[in-house]
This record gives sequence, structure tokens and C-alpha cells, in this order.
Amino acid sequence: MAAPPVRARADYDYLIKLLLIGDSGVGKSCLLLRFSDGSFTTSFITTIGIDFKIRTIELDGRRIKLQIWDTAGQERFRTITTAYYRGAMGILLVYDVTDESSFNNIRNWIRNIEQHASDNVNKILVGNKADMDESKRAVPTSKGQALADEYGIKFFETSAKTNLNVEEVFFSIARDIKQRISETDSRAEPQTIRINQPDQAANGGQAAQKSACSCLAATIGGRQIAGYIGRFILNVQ
Repeated sequence: MAAPPVRARADYDYLIKLLLIGDSGVGKSCLLLRFSDGSFTTSFITTIGIDFKIRTIELDGRRIKLQIWDTAGQERFRTITTAYYRGAMGILLVYDVTDESSFNNIRNWIRNIEQHASDNVNKILVGNKADMDESKRAVPTSKGQALADEYGIKFFETSAKTNLNVEEVFFSIARDIKQRISETDSRAEPQTIRINQPDQAANGGQAAQKSACSCLAATIGGRQIAGYIGRFILNVQ
């Protein structure tokens, strides 16, 4: 189970860790750059191993610090990147709408999640490069939605170039994670310790528990000293 968000700094209320995964060249780094820095470049260098950026957002009156990890899609880096699955609270599965093989490989990426990530990790499917001409599109929107429905996850088509749905996809998964954490916290019952109160129903108005005393006597220097120790019954609920 993923660790709960940390609330240890004054500049944010929650820390949420996200992971971007998908084949090489689908635009994961461009999506991250657009969301974190508001910029886009066509000359982005392929990610070597793993990289990350941070952005703090306002969500439902809370300051949420998003720590977003961008993974390399190449097979030779797979051992490195899977090590980051366990700590992720949310994972964005990205494919290129002009590259059918990147879409078909989403099932393999989901298997990796099932093997290495926490059971309750939030997932979202992202079809990137939606700004491309329809003649170059290899994966219809309906096909992406059908795959998302099969796994019970949300689906967005995005464009890092035109900023289509980039904010929406990151805010959506952050909100879902925050809701999941809030529901988990609300189910947790705090422990309290209190002294038993009289149980009138069971004892006809008499106290159910009474303090018991024991008397200890000791002789010090020929003088006897008596003391009393009160004993109360504590109930842990």
C-alpha cells in the first residue's frame, strides 16, 4: 500500500508522487515539461534512466505538491524504472495516437504496474500527440476509450504541443488520489483511553467498576508508615 501523503512543510499540504510510463518517443517528457514549465520543444533529448520535476497546485482549497517522475521507455532502462513503481501514488500510461505499437504495448505496461506497483495505485490512460493530422492518426479515440473502460480507468487525449488537456489530466489524477487518501483517513478510527463510566443498564444505576485500594505497610527506622495505592480500571477503545 502506498504511503500516505506527507504534511511536514509549510509550503504545501500534501505530497503526491506520480509516474509517467510508456514507450520511448510517445512524448512523456514533453507532457511533463509543458505541465511543469509551460513550455514545449521539438528537440527534446530522449530520457536517460529517469528524471523528475515538481509543481505545486491548488486543489479543493489545499496546496498539493506534485513530484512527477519521467521514466525512460527503452527496454535497457526497464530495471531502473520499475524500481520507482512501488513509491508511486498515481501512474500515467502514455501512448502516441500516431503509433499503434505504443498503444498495443499499454497492456505490457499495465502488467508491469501489477507486478511492481502498489495494489491501490491510481492509473490514467493518456493518448498523446492528438494535435497531429487525422491522416497520421493510427489509434482512434474510441479505441483508447475502450481500453480505458476495460481496465476501469480514466482516459484523456492530450497534446503537449498545443497544451490540449495537459492540465486536465494531471489535475484529474491528483484529485482522484487526494479523494482516495481522504476516504482512507476517514475510515481510520483513533484510539482513545478513558476511565470506565458507570453502566446503569447492567448494574441498576450502580457503578460498574470501583477503584480498589491496597494498603502497604513498611517499617522505616522503627516507625510504621502506611500508604494507599489507588487502582483504576482503564478501557482502551
